[in-house]
Amino acid sequence: MDLSQILYFIDLTGTFVFAVSGVTVASRYNVDVFGASVIGFVTALGGGTVRDVLIGATPVNWILNDEWVLAATAGIIIGLFVTRVISQWKRTMFIFDTIGIGLFTILGLEKTLQLGLSPIIALMMGTVSAVFGGVVRDVLVNRVPLIFRKEVYATACIAGGLVYLFIGLFTENKLWPLLVSIGVVITIRRLAVMRNWSLPMPKSSRP
Repeated sequence: MDLSQILYFIDLTGTFVFAVSGVTVASRYNVDVFGASVIGFVTALGGGTVRDVLIGATPVNWILNDEWVLAATAGIIIGLFVTRVISQWKRTMFIFDTIGIGLFTILGLEKTLQLGLSPIIALMMGTVSAVFGGVVRDVLVNRVPLIFRKEVYATACIAGGLVYLFIGLFTENKLWPLLVSIGVVITIRRLAVMRNWSLPMPKSSRP
């Protein structure tokens, strides 16, 4: 399996798990089935859409290829069916989101690098790919997006992206650096939730 096939698989998988994440989050805010489906699509496709528009890769993938819409639809259907079970497990709903940010961080980074853009821009686009769909999801359900809270979220994406860029300095093989870096994002995010890690808050100037 070559790199393009691996990225294709990661893209579809990330789209699927983000769709599940969007539906499961929406279900906690008294949203009907149609509303949950819309939020699932936005969560699944929003980050990649913004990334592709910013780097000039237009029309975006899901407009040209039905596979992404089908992957999102499958995730929405699965999400609607398993929401009741998932909602009963403490801190389990974040698992789909965690997998999604791990996959999309490295996917967005590598896609940007392939266009000849700088590693700094690629790192930014990888983070955008991972978090922007979740930002729109959270705005639609009227909650403060995760990247604006104390939780370690976008930071995990940046750390994984840096690992990918660092390993890439020493090898031309893309597969194992890609897998390691995705694992770094998922591990940091999971440990942050399990151990309540958070970033420091800025000190207020108010008395």
